[in-house]
Amino acid sequence: MLKLTKISASYGKVRVLREVSLDVNEKEIVALVGANGAGKSTMLNTVSGLVNPTSGSVEFLGKRIDGIAPYEVLEMGISQVPEGGKPFPDMTVKENLEMGAYSKEAWKMKEESLESVYKTFPLLKERGKQLARTLSGGQRQMLAMGRCLMSRPRLCMFDEPSYGLAPVVVEELFTFIQALRDQGITILLVEQNILHALEIADRGYVLENGRIVLAGVSKDLLTNDHVRKAYLGL
Repeated sequence: MLKLTKISASYGKVRVLREVSLDVNEKEIVALVGANGAGKSTMLNTVSGLVNPTSGSVEFLGKRIDGIAPYEVLEMGISQVPEGGKPFPDMTVKENLEMGAYSKEAWKMKEESLESVYKTFPLLKERGKQLARTLSGGQRQMLAMGRCLMSRPRLCMFDEPSYGLAPVVVEELFTFIQALRDQGITILLVEQNILHALEIADRGYVLENGRIVLAGVSKDLLTNDHVRKAYLGL
């Protein structure tokens, strides 16, 4: 579904990604893990069209999408949840969800999408008239995930969904992510919480200093000596 081939990206003279190649197959969860500053968010932003690569290519469903506008990437079926969720704080929960139905096609199916989101996240229906800024961290993350689903994506990209959340909330969010995969949505998951990410993912990539250093089935990565020593403290 998604294929990155030797993607490099920079901020000014600072090179962040160095010939990164990875692929995501339909209806699977792929985890991209690594330390803070490794380039994980930059990679997601490159797929979304927020960062233009200096070299390499990005393909989605067999079509090159590197260099096209972010709204075009969204309309093709890729939606991204940024770190922290970033809801519109002075809009209600329902208004935030409706903002997710940005494209013409998604807007036509807005009501149907709302009901689907409410089934996945019943709390959002209960808090529909509540301002987003009054929600807890976990609730804001659920709202961001629901807003992502309103665009009716084929591929959802999550950037550090567990950041700053209590362990109990993290468990709940990862359960929701698995449920989305079970509904047929493909997931690209960026996480510093490597143990949780690899436990729910089908496959994983380890990014260090802008390069992919390991790739494979998640179960194998969890038992890899480098991963255990460098990231799991084992």
